[in-house]
Amino acid sequence: MRGKFKLLLLTLIFPALVLASEECTTAIISGMASSTGSPLLWKNRDTGHIYNKVVFVRETPYSYLALVNHDETSGRSAFAGINSAGFAIINSVAYNLPKKEGERTDLEGIIMADALRKCRTVDDFERYIRDNLGPGLGSLANFGVVDAAGGAALFEVHNHGYRRYDAVDFPEKYIINTNFSRSGLPYRGYGYLRFERALYLLKGAKKISPLYILQFVDRDVGNPLLKVPPMEKWGLLPADKPFWVYTNDSIDRSSTASAVVFQEAKKGKDPSLSTMWVILGEPLTSVAVPLWVKAGRVPRLLWDGDIAPLDREAMRIKSLLRPLKGGNRKKYLDLTKLNNRNGTGWLDLLLKTEREIFRETERFLSQEHSPRELFEFERKMAEKTYETLRRIH
Repeated sequence: MRGKFKLLLLTLIFPALVLASEECTTAIISGMASSTGSPLLWKNRDTGHIYNKVVFVRETPYSYLALVNHDETSGRSAFAGINSAGFAIINSVAYNLPKKEGERTDLEGIIMADALRKCRTVDDFERYIRDNLGPGLGSLANFGVVDAAGGAALFEVHNHGYRRYDAVDFPEKYIINTNFSRSGLPYRGYGYLRFERALYLLKGAKKISPLYILQFVDRDVGNPLLKVPPMEKWGLLPADKPFWVYTNDSIDRSSTASAVVFQEAKKGKDPSLSTMWVILGEPLTSVAVPLWVKAGRVPRLLWDGDIAPLDREAMRIKSLLRPLKGGNRKKYLDLTKLNNRNGTGWLDLLLKTEREIFRETERFLSQEHSPRELFEFERKMAEKTYETLRRIH
């Protein structure tokens, strides 16, 4: 009862948090399917809250990193996050789960922030959901969670029930999710084409790495029903004529505000050294930056000001990629801005910078570091990303 009361109180304190849904593409990847041997958690955040930030929240028992809306930076509403125990969580709205008229929904951000403060394991999260079921829970969503002990599971949660699926029980050892639930009404909900496309892309990797997800999956504009040139063919496009692609049913969409991949630390390592890879902005317009809870801070480029500097630059580039205004026209992008036969596109620069950041991070993590050293490295990588984005015109 106390948990339900606290959730209700938070809905009164933060009424603006319930206004926009999360139409996202996600995956929960067990250590058996991961190139790192530890679980991975991925989310492309599609939302009406197009400007995002990352904040560090100092809490008890667990501090955490949170992906938040630009105008709500307390961290009391999180749309992806990881805590000092290595517990990470993401969500996507599920439009085919049971819903009772007049009951709360769209409180997933508050639920996830509460879980980040309290949960250490996947089992802890299951107990949290079970203890808070009822009309005040405010959930109509799929939650993906992983932990430092190797747990990786999907929870399909509505106010009066839930289903748990463990990634290791699936043939692929991972679970892909969009905006429908397996336990919900069949052929209802949304995101079936994104689901099919993500399934195809992840099957192309024998072992799934964070870099593979960030470079090729979350930037994908393919469609299972349409002929869209694959990324490796974009360099053949003529530079003097736009090549328009409609992306409403793609993984990278006009509504994609950010992307995260949580990479659990290897077993026996400090779980607060699990890595949060975050892209602020549409993935095709930005670069991933590594963050750690142990650093105790987030570089200002990811949170400072009304709009975070990294996000502002990504949005500037987005206006070049998607120059059409009015109605659904913004859902079209021009592939020649990304790559073309004249070599004037910017995608190769973004991917090159990101690969360099991954290599530098791997070398950096091969030794132990203090929180201050971790933060200084985060700051350096954020600045590298910022300077790369500033070069694009």
